Amino acid sequence: MAKLYFYYASMNAGKSSTLLQTAFNYNERDMRVSLWTAAIDDRPGFGAISSRIGLASDAHRFEQDTDIAARVVADNAEAQIHCVLVDEAQFLTPAQVWQLAGLADEANIPVLCYGLRTDFQGALFPGSAALLGIADALIELKAVCHCGRKATMNLRVDEAGNAVSEGAQTEIGGNDRYVALCRRHFTQSLVK
Repeated sequence: MAKLYFYYASMNAGKSSTLLQTAFNYNERDMRVSLWTAAIDDRPGFGAISSRIGLASDAHRFEQDTDIAARVVADNAEAQIHCVLVDEAQFLTPAQVWQLAGLADEANIPVLCYGLRTDFQGALFPGSAALLGIADALIELKAVCHCGRKATMNLRVDEAGNAVSEGAQTEIGGNDRYVALCRRHFTQSLVK
């Protein structure tokens, strides 16, 4: 029986590289995967899915109105899909999370989602909240704060490196805009 998995972590925990390694493992065994990522990340020079350690792969891009399940079912009719891998899963809508659950339950295709749990204010993303609520398996990947403790928070910073505590939930960026911190250092950064 296939399952819906949610691999979550703060920034810099290796979510994308873990996803790409999983895709490689399936492909190495001549098993077909369906790769997905959020269309919102349109930075120049980025592959559809890319990791900070240099791994990259093309992927389908989902938007708020994308019917991921319909596309996977259609692709599966042409040639068997053995696994669906979703990067940036925090940007899924709750309806898309339910679509992915349906793929696991009805089409018997394992679905592995990778994403952030919370935003720069410590609030759940809608896609992450839905995954935390209905996924069959929740797996936390570890990132490390500068103090050595587990990093669970994503601090947004401005161009000068100062903490940002207000703004839109989504602002695309990498190490130039976000720092992974433990809760203690995240809280201390916001009160400075």
